[in-house]
Amino acid sequence: MTIKRLILTVLTLVAIAIAGFSLFNSWQEPQFQSSLELYQTNIALQAAQWQPPKDDSGNFKPVSEAILGEKPLEAATKQYQDVREAAETNLEKTKNQLAKLESQPIITPTIPKPDPEFPPATNASRKAQQKQLQQSRNQQQKFIAELDLRLGILEAQQQQSQTAIKTWAQLPQLNIDLKLKETAAVLTGLWSDPPHLLPNAQQLIQENLEGWFSSTALTQLYQLQQRQEALSTLETAKQAAASQALVKLAIIGTIPTLTALIGMGVLIFLIGQRLIKGKAALFAQNGDRSWTTPWDVETILQVLVVGFFLFGQLVVPILLSLLPISRAVGNVKIQAVYILVSYLLLSSGALSVLYFSLKPFLPLESDWFRFRLQDKWFLWGLGGYCAALPIVVVVSLINQQLWQGQGGSNALLQLVLESQDTVALSIFFFTAAIAAPLFEEVLFRGFLLPSLTRYFSVWGAIFVSALLFAIAHLSLSEILPLSALGVVLGVVYTRSRNLLAPMLVHSLWNSGTLLSLFLLGSNK
Repeated sequence: MTIKRLILTVLTLVAIAIAGFSLFNSWQEPQFQSSLELYQTNIALQAAQWQPPKDDSGNFKPVSEAILGEKPLEAATKQYQDVREAAETNLEKTKNQLAKLESQPIITPTIPKPDPEFPPATNASRKAQQKQLQQSRNQQQKFIAELDLRLGILEAQQQQSQTAIKTWAQLPQLNIDLKLKETAAVLTGLWSDPPHLLPNAQQLIQENLEGWFSSTALTQLYQLQQRQEALSTLETAKQAAASQALVKLAIIGTIPTLTALIGMGVLIFLIGQRLIKGKAALFAQNGDRSWTTPWDVETILQVLVVGFFLFGQLVVPILLSLLPISRAVGNVKIQAVYILVSYLLLSSGALSVLYFSLKPFLPLESDWFRFRLQDKWFLWGLGGYCAALPIVVVVSLINQQLWQGQGGSNALLQLVLESQDTVALSIFFFTAAIAAPLFEEVLFRGFLLPSLTRYFSVWGAIFVSALLFAIAHLSLSEILPLSALGVVLGVVYTRSRNLLAPMLVHSLWNSGTLLSLFLLGSNK
């Protein structure tokens, strides 16, 4: 074994360890999907407050039921109850893990069958794990408290005041911020019989509740205070917010639904044509045609391990620490710039390693890294995006059942959801919808997939590259959905033999996600 190969082997093991550690850490983090569903539920509640014009002849009711469902309050209550149940389960798991860790001796004796959940504890590793679990526990308790505040309001609005009061009574038992406990006391007073009002009720409601929940609690407060002017102003604001919520729901629900239906039609057509025409079908185009790969697995590992994993996990953080950029938690613009700079550094480093790794083999054959504007890449890209939507949605539904709300998510998604800063959102859009598709498609479809055809069939290369593409995002809960998306991207590329096609699919996918998040987040 040469020195270079030995070093590459060691670095590969290090990269595997880093990726494994990151994936293990993501297992204890909540999934983003639960928050996303609640945001959509909140919009539906706000939209349900919309009152049609007096001259409406009843045409609005079928449209309203199609968008919101027949019983939006009951549906929202069920959604919140399910999320709370999952959150409670995850909290118990975290508490048990923390108790188990705290009961471990600092020096663990060697035993035949060590507990796979926790490695032998050293003083440093034990403190780090303990701190992480404590932070997770506190975040989960805060999340449950926020759910209980809202769930109680939903129950109270369905004439279940006593049930609501019992729900709010659970908050003082949690280790949470005092303001949340005071808000629970305010809500309890509003729906008690007889009611009692706290002096800072309005301030606490406005600070700790949003959207439909805030307006509902304020309506109850103003009615008890007999503040007709405040009620009138609030009603006007509610109708304006409800109108906007209806439009957002129509966009969020209608466009993806239509796209998914088109995608199902595309899939049925492609599969049917494949069954009828065989290898002459569009879906079989270039299906068995491999690339001529002049390099071996050593070059593949060099690009992935050195250029992507280690550069992204070690070199980029060091470079960022030297730059005059502080990742301020409260400043979303700085966070957006920080993410963009991180991504550009990673892309530059990985593409540089890719170039110098392939330089000895230049010039490459014409089907490598092919970009052709005068081609059917647009149709392949648009059709691939439509086909990807129903596939990834089905896989995501299965994935949610497997992970039960755990497994982590991309931090960028939460930032986009919570940010309404135009500059920050523009930077996020450039990063996710332009920079990411360009870089990731060159690396994973342009280089990795064709390289793997030296060792696998074309379909095998598609699946392996898709799995590595998903793992590279370092989030357990996203492996299955991103693998499904990676398979679609691989099929589009192998059939079109034009990198512009998967880049378009990738860009449309990320753009659609960002648009949905922006609309959901703008409902605060």
